[in-house]
Amino acid sequence: MTCLIKGCNFVLRNIPHEAFAYQKDSDPEFRFQTNHPDIFPYLLVNIGSGVSIVKVETEDRFEWVGGSSIGGGTFWGLGALLTKTKKFDELLHLASKGQHTSVDMLVQDVYGGAHQTLGLSGDLIASSFGKSAAADKEFSKEDMAKSLLHMISNDIGQLACLYAKLHCLDRVYFGGFFIRGHPVTMRTITYSINFFSKGEVQALFLRHEGYLGAIGAFLKGAEQDNPNQYSWGENYAGSSGLMSSSPELCPTQRVRSGTFDLLEMDRLERPLANLPLLLDPSSYVPDTVDLTDDALARKYWLTCFEEALDGVVKRAVASQPGSVDAAERAEKFRQKYWRKLQTLRHQPFAYGTLTVRSLLDTREHCLNEFNFPDPYSKVKQKENGVALKCFPRVIRCLDALGWEERQLALVKGLLAGNVFDWGAKAVSDVLESDPQFGFEEAKSKLQERPWLVDSYGKWLQRLKGPPHKCALIFADNSGIDVILGVFPFVRELLSRGTEVILACNSGPALNDVTYCESLIVAERIAAMDPVVHSALKEERLLLMQTGSSSPCLDLSRLDKGLAVLVRERGADLVVIEGMGRAVHTNYYAALRCESLKLAVIKNPWLAERLGGRLFSVIFKYEVPAE
Repeated sequence: MTCLIKGCNFVLRNIPHEAFAYQKDSDPEFRFQTNHPDIFPYLLVNIGSGVSIVKVETEDRFEWVGGSSIGGGTFWGLGALLTKTKKFDELLHLASKGQHTSVDMLVQDVYGGAHQTLGLSGDLIASSFGKSAAADKEFSKEDMAKSLLHMISNDIGQLACLYAKLHCLDRVYFGGFFIRGHPVTMRTITYSINFFSKGEVQALFLRHEGYLGAIGAFLKGAEQDNPNQYSWGENYAGSSGLMSSSPELCPTQRVRSGTFDLLEMDRLERPLANLPLLLDPSSYVPDTVDLTDDALARKYWLTCFEEALDGVVKRAVASQPGSVDAAERAEKFRQKYWRKLQTLRHQPFAYGTLTVRSLLDTREHCLNEFNFPDPYSKVKQKENGVALKCFPRVIRCLDALGWEERQLALVKGLLAGNVFDWGAKAVSDVLESDPQFGFEEAKSKLQERPWLVDSYGKWLQRLKGPPHKCALIFADNSGIDVILGVFPFVRELLSRGTEVILACNSGPALNDVTYCESLIVAERIAAMDPVVHSALKEERLLLMQTGSSSPCLDLSRLDKGLAVLVRERGADLVVIEGMGRAVHTNYYAALRCESLKLAVIKNPWLAERLGGRLFSVIFKYEVPAE
């Protein structure tokens, strides 16, 4: 039981889209829940041979409150006697093809039309197997299996609901290995709980419900290593994901029974925490578009990632010129990621809510699996070298401008720098065909004002007021972006008396700047610029890692050290730069302080969807409501 609870707490805490509600007529039918930062208290209904019902109050405090001898073993045992089918999954398969109404007595069979006066639906089951006593005919195996599944699922649902009401809990998670993603079971339990609680209690299912005890046993065995002090992340390259419940969508039946074959978790180097500046961490959703829901966007982005595969493979091979097997490994990467994309076409819910972020992260996980941790390393080194040579000239030009003119030039510099994104096909095509394409050329690509989203006037007015206490800036790309775009902006804030925390990725993703690279870049800039030099020396400019290795940004999973520093320094401005961090994620993120979200839209389809054109500008300055 201890292992079971440990496992359940672990998946709820570490896998963002672990829990889902089942909605029969939705497409898709899985509605994934956003991880609540406080997972307690909850009721766990573990359906194995029988049913155990456990109230979980903290990481270590739980209480067995009840149960039933009527569970998965009952379905299997009675099912075997009724149908002569010995295999559990075959029983479930029979049930999926059956009609329970030929075996069960319904309310309308008992009351006729008068059931409406009782406020009951005529389709409700009045008596499970009620028709079989009086009938002379033989019943099909399928119909009997369906009736039995309904009977046991309804019973478990009602029991769970009564215990939830008794203990004043509104979240009920179902675990064990009885459910295994079977739609009839989930639908019946959901209906039963909704019916008996009048919608006050929610039935939630778990993607990894059959593995809670095994995960808990591993954690218990590793207690001397204190696994709870770490954060963990699901590795999409290794995990096989939630199976489709529709056989026609997934004709390749797995050898083992169950909804998935493999869960792979990575222990992250550093513990993660919420950004303390989130307005409401419990309702924060990082992603702007849910591709599970939006079929048109899903089709576009899956095709987009498929078409980009050749370029990624080429870049991966080029990043390791001394390796004899780089081409072979890159081909294995291509095949694996392509298979993942095909799975997601048919089962968009396989890893939870499908988003542009999850597609990017899956690609990074697959690259890492075949030992391509940083395919853009050579590109980044070259671009950093070029940009550092230009830095003094850019600063001289900015310093020569009047104050108001300089503020607009700094913002345009941030935006022009953000054009240099090798993850965007429209940009990589330009950069590969024209090696001389530089900072000034990028400025000429930008949309003229008024921009697609333009709060610049409001931002300028704010700058005429008192300086911010501390700005937290999430940087995007290396090279021109961070050196000629971000650092001049940082320098201006420092000159105003604002402290700056510059947060960069912990690990590589595309050509995004990493924390280690930012240390080298800052040192080189400090040698050229006294403002940056003194700010680093006096710790008014602090370089931190985000805890992420993704081109996107989840503000609920940030490096704990960064979260602590943000609180200690009293950050009152958050700047999020780039399409991945400010448009694909966090576009609607509500913060408790002022925020700047800025990006250049480098994807024609997305630009059109937002009502603009390629290289349209997003400059979104937001002030929280009083």
